[in-house]
Amino acid sequence: MTAAPVMVGAADMAGILPMTRVIDVLGEMFVDLAAGRTRSPARTVVEHGDRRVLLVSPAVWEQRGVGSVKVTTLTPDNPARGLPLIHGIVALTDLETGQVTALLDGAELTAVRTGAVAALATRWCTPDGTDELAVIGAGVQARALIRAVSAVRPIRGVRIHSRTRAGAEQLADWVRLTAPRPVRVTVHDTAQDAVTDSAIICTATSTDDGTPVVEADWVASGAHVNVIGGTHPDAVELDPALLAGAVTIVEDRAAALDGAGEIRAALAGGLIKAEDLYEVGSLVSGEVALAGRTSVLRTVGMAIEDTAAAVALFEQCRAAGQGPGDPSAVPSTKGE
Repeated sequence: MTAAPVMVGAADMAGILPMTRVIDVLGEMFVDLAAGRTRSPARTVVEHGDRRVLLVSPAVWEQRGVGSVKVTTLTPDNPARGLPLIHGIVALTDLETGQVTALLDGAELTAVRTGAVAALATRWCTPDGTDELAVIGAGVQARALIRAVSAVRPIRGVRIHSRTRAGAEQLADWVRLTAPRPVRVTVHDTAQDAVTDSAIICTATSTDDGTPVVEADWVASGAHVNVIGGTHPDAVELDPALLAGAVTIVEDRAAALDGAGEIRAALAGGLIKAEDLYEVGSLVSGEVALAGRTSVLRTVGMAIEDTAAAVALFEQCRAAGQGPGDPSAVPSTKGE
């Protein structure tokens, strides 16, 4: 009889240990991605109704013998209903047998793996003792970024700016309650005040236009910036002018050229060339020379990241003794 899949919910993804495991496995995956040893096709997007979207994202990581399919819905009216913007589920499969081995909360997995990609780049682009973090945005993804970066650096100061003061204050309260070490948290009225002199900057907004949220001259020389927000391929969070003098890192060059607003704008303006983009796999392999330069990670999100995060969390659950079909870990759609 086929065993029921392990159910991995949001609670199973909480804490430093699962996050660190996801970061480490993503590092392995990005090396394989850069070497062409994974398959991550473009996702299928079905728009329906007023800005409502259904997305299906498959990927295969043959080196690990796993594949995954993520089904996600984005429903802009949900926050007004008291429901999360994103619902979803990820099915992890064994490529040898074809069995579905795990079902994971897709919304939480998306937040965790996106934060983990930023943390992976932060690990390689900043000195070990870097402890000051600025975050622009105050949603679920901002929380995941803080969790993830704090897993790789001893963060002791968090600066926050968001579109609304109330949202920023709520995030600040959450940081104070959940931080793994004592943290000084400050809320700033402007993005400039938040990012000035910060060694690590993360942007996670829902901007939908080409006006930068963070200007180039606000970023200190040698700082590292993780850019993960924006709602369409031409949306810009970070001033593209910064890319002209920075080490620019992307998950996959082709994906960035297709879907990263800052990259597209910098190319169109002649600020960079496609060959100036370094992939995360090259960073992890030690092929990128930083030498104290400012660095920027621009992510667009890829299905293979879900696969890597899913197998990391599945292995973590199995190591903790969770058996197939454990009902205590049914995937949750509850937002933070």
